[in-house]
Amino acid sequence: MSITNKAAVYLNMIKIEHSIFALPFAFAGALLAQGGIPTFEKIFWITVAMVTARASAFGFNRIIDRKIDAMNPRTANREIPSGKIKLWEALLFTVICLVVFVYSAWMLNSLCFKLSPLAIAILFIYSYTKRFTWACHFVLGIALALAPLGAWIAIKGNFDWDIIPMVFTVIFWLAGFDTLYALWDIEFDKKYGIYSIPRIYGVKKAINFARFFHFIAWSFLVLTGIVFKLNIFYWIGMFIVAYLFIHEHRVVRPDDLSKLNIAFFNMNGYISVAVFIFTAMSILIKV
Repeated sequence: MSITNKAAVYLNMIKIEHSIFALPFAFAGALLAQGGIPTFEKIFWITVAMVTARASAFGFNRIIDRKIDAMNPRTANREIPSGKIKLWEALLFTVICLVVFVYSAWMLNSLCFKLSPLAIAILFIYSYTKRFTWACHFVLGIALALAPLGAWIAIKGNFDWDIIPMVFTVIFWLAGFDTLYALWDIEFDKKYGIYSIPRIYGVKKAINFARFFHFIAWSFLVLTGIVFKLNIFYWIGMFIVAYLFIHEHRVVRPDDLSKLNIAFFNMNGYISVAVFIFTAMSILIKV
């Protein structure tokens, strides 16, 4: 296998396209912390930290879940179960990503470096939670919420409560669409004892939970705008985000899950990008 093809396999293993969920929130957090555009150096190391943290978490998850993935028809063709990536290769990849993540945290500031082991622990614990609790969706949400929180600390060098509404936005937003994502595997989860909201509460209640989580997420976005006194551009964005949430839940119904992929990837990708764009407009364009 050529280097290019091998690289493509690794990128597919970590679902690099799903970076669209975390990176915009990280950049939004950085903009809010700076009150403008951060230096190129800060943006560079925040990006490196985000990408490598996420890659190491995905690599670890694929390693831990390799036997479960092999039994699930939907995931049996993933890179480790299918043999496209050997176990030792996945381990080496994960370790390298961890080393780069810790180094990038050190390059940002001392607090980021000191907190990096805690961030790693949060990122890795998710892989085990779905074995014993339906709250695994929230653990994954907390892991992704490190994006705006970490970016804030990277810019400020300290913690501040102002960023917490956006942190909770990400937690509930992720919990909502990860609950929808789990609908794909509800029968497999029942058979093999994997925990998720759909498996415990059924399809209809799971969809209602997801809708409720997303309403809470949008409410925290509103609170973010109030806390930071963002201008009209942000509030226009919030109307657009509300529409995207509503559309996402219109296309997913208990009796029709055929558009689940559209709801999971497309709509939530648009939501994260919209939050970043309209946050940036509000900060950079004075009215």
